[in-house]
Amino acid sequence: MASFSFGSGNAAKLLRIPVYAAGRIGTFLVPRGNRWVFGCGAGIGDGALALHALASEEGHDTLWLTSSEREEQDAAALGIRTVRKTSPRGWWETARAGVVVVTHGLGDVNRYGVADAFVVQLWHGIPLKRIGLDSPATTQVPRVPGHAVLQRLIALLYRAAAQRIRVLPAASHRSRGRLESAFGLGDERIVVTGEPRVDVLSTGTEEQRRAAASALLVRTAGDLPEGARVVLYAPTWRDGAADPAVPTAAEWVRIIRLLEERNAVLMVRSHPLGEGAYSPPLPSLRVRMLSSRDLADVTPALAAVDVLITDYSSLAFDVGLLAMPVLFLAPDAAAYARTRGFYGRFEDVAGDDVATDWNELATQLERLLTDEAAFTAKARRSATLSAEMHAYRDGRNTRRVYQAIRARGIPAPKGAA
Repeated sequence: MASFSFGSGNAAKLLRIPVYAAGRIGTFLVPRGNRWVFGCGAGIGDGALALHALASEEGHDTLWLTSSEREEQDAAALGIRTVRKTSPRGWWETARAGVVVVTHGLGDVNRYGVADAFVVQLWHGIPLKRIGLDSPATTQVPRVPGHAVLQRLIALLYRAAAQRIRVLPAASHRSRGRLESAFGLGDERIVVTGEPRVDVLSTGTEEQRRAAASALLVRTAGDLPEGARVVLYAPTWRDGAADPAVPTAAEWVRIIRLLEERNAVLMVRSHPLGEGAYSPPLPSLRVRMLSSRDLADVTPALAAVDVLITDYSSLAFDVGLLAMPVLFLAPDAAAYARTRGFYGRFEDVAGDDVATDWNELATQLERLLTDEAAFTAKARRSATLSAEMHAYRDGRNTRRVYQAIRARGIPAPKGAA
């Protein structure tokens, strides 16, 4: 069962309009300073963590706004100062901030203190499925009297919130066009710098990346069988609907048998906003849950993965930086195209062999794990796809974003040369 939907979220947003108004008055009265505040809808990670590290290194006064005790613990382990975003001080720090950095939405920080802030929206992936103003899902509201009027009001609120964004990094010119449309922004605010969140996939040698990622995976999911290959399954969010790709009992039997015969481990990472019943009917060490509660940001662990299985996730673009083969499992592709929509054709990204169930997927996976030529062909296709969407792969995306922020009038930290 899904844990969140646009409909419920938008209904709550409409009920909070008086609080937004009060917050707007407050930010009008409170002068902004030089502190940079950070938030991330997925936890302590993503591009916000990369930019936080660089801003701190450059000498800026930084603060992370958290939403849970777990985030506070994760931040403390990294030496990051925090304040709970929903507290009075969370509002104060957001209202006083010179720069506000988010990855999902303005609710990553205190949403009532953002008005007139210099907002940096790092986003959290290259769009494949339609997002923002391009998706009908964004303006969903419950079916109540006045439904159409409420939808139009939500669209106006979303567009107004997006206009607060001053810098939005894009991975490439191709990606920039999608972001311009989704957020209703001009190209002067969307900069092709590469995305900070994927710098970790281009930093250091291949051996160094693999070693660091493997250590992270073991800390999160436990020791793996000797020589086992890692298969990551990462389905995307269904906008509040149930996930149609949960394996049946019979499919689980085949999956586990394949993993045992080919010495592989399946890591299942459901989307943070959804819940999928992905536990096999019988426990198996060949199937591990890689929950966002245990690993907020999966990107640093990708270098330890050998094969990705997904449907509409932007990870399909990211793992090509590692030349990782991708298999697509999308039983609802036709329906998803009608209700959510894609940028371009899904088949142009996924190819003509998209699996519609786990039996088809298992056949494809077995071939990859046993046929080196098939593995190499999929790896090359993945790298080509990534090259079309990622303009940079030098590990300096975060630096370029920082320079774009500074170029728009944000001062250097006090005492900097």
